[in-house]
Parts: sequence; structure tokens; C-alpha cells
Amino acid sequence: MPGNAPPVATEREAISTYLRQQHDGIRFAAYGLTDEQAHQVSSRSAISIANLVKHVTHTERTWMERARAGAVLPADWSHGETGRSPESPKDRPMADRAAWSHGETGRSPGSAKEYGDDWNADGETIDDLMAAFDAVARDTEAAALDESLDLDQPVPVPRDAPWFPKDIDAWSVRWVYFHLIEELARHAGHADIVREHVDGATMYELMAGAEGWPESPWLTPWRPPEGPRGSRS
Repeated sequence: MPGNAPPVATEREAISTYLRQQHDGIRFAAYGLTDEQAHQVSSRSAISIANLVKHVTHTERTWMERARAGAVLPADWSHGETGRSPESPKDRPMADRAAWSHGETGRSPGSAKEYGDDWNADGETIDDLMAAFDAVARDTEAAALDESLDLDQPVPVPRDAPWFPKDIDAWSVRWVYFHLIEELARHAGHADIVREHVDGATMYELMAGAEGWPESPWLTPWRPPEGPRGSRS
């Protein structure tokens, strides 16, 4: 998707298109990385590209499960109790589940594992992480175009985390999609910064390299340096 999202004619097309654009932002940040680079913590944050891919995949999958379940889903539902995840967030203390916050220490966690299981990518290759991400991304983009999933269908507000509002009973499937676009955009920007600290590559040159743009006076597409690289080069 070169540069900007293409023109759209309908709300559903717009949702699916902008989801894809933000999915591509994550893909470009991971483009060409070796496994070692993908797991590299390159700034004061404890987060690597691998951690970010793991987190956004989990987050998107969970929100789409909520959207599809709709009004039949209890507000205190946790995907872990359905067998789709090895551990329910409710099995951990709230202090641990909210570890993404600097909390009382005033500093970031020393390891991404402190953010929660959905950030922990230890032992996973970037190829495997991106394959899982791509599968979820394709599903979400296709679901946005599916008329059978009513955009006005209520989605109960979760009650298992302190950051969700207590004065709202339900959002809608439409709200979930826009929330996912927001979430993806936030982490795509986060990933841009992490990637630049890894090897100096920036968004436009990575986009150009991933999409095969020709070299131009204003932009040289990113190419992997000569020598052994990971399989995603």
C-alpha cells in the first residue's frame, strides 16, 4: 500500500483499508530483521520489535473475539478461560497485569516480560511472529467487509481491567474497529522508533524496500547489508 491509503467509497471499505495501512506499518518496521535484531532492546524502553508484534497480534485477536461474541459475551470474560490462551489475565495480580504502567517506581520495566504474557516473545522467531500477525490481520480486514458482522452490534465493556470506563455498558463493533486502528497506529509509531535504534532504518525507506519502489532522487529504498541475514531480508 504505497504511501497513503487509496480512496474508499464505503464505511466498511474505509475501516478495512485503514486497518491494512496500519498493519503494513508494523510489517515495515519488522522488514528485513534477523531474529537477533527483532529481539534487540535498542532504547530505554524494554520493548523490542518482536515484543510489539506479539502484543498487537494478541490485542487484535482478543478484540475481534469480543466483537464477534457481541452481546452474548459477559463483561468479565477473559480469553484465557476459553482455552485460546495459556493463562487468564485474571489469574495474575492486577499490579502485574498493569505493569505496562511505570507505576510507583517511575521507570519502565527492565524486561518486556514484566509488561505481561502478551508481550513476551522469548524463544519465538520473527518469521513465526509475523505469520501469526499476518493471519490475524487478514481475518480482521476481511471481517470489516463482512456485512454479517453488524457494526452497531454491542460489545460489552470489559470489567477486568482498571483502565476501562465504569460508566459505559457497551461499545459497538464499529468502536472496536476504530480502537484497533488507534492501537495499531500507536504501536506502529512505537515500532518505527525501536527499528531506527536497531539499524538506523526509517519508515519511508523500509516501505519503499518492502514494496519494491524504484530508487529516486528523494528516496533510496532500504536494502539489507551484504552478508548473512535473517530469512525476512
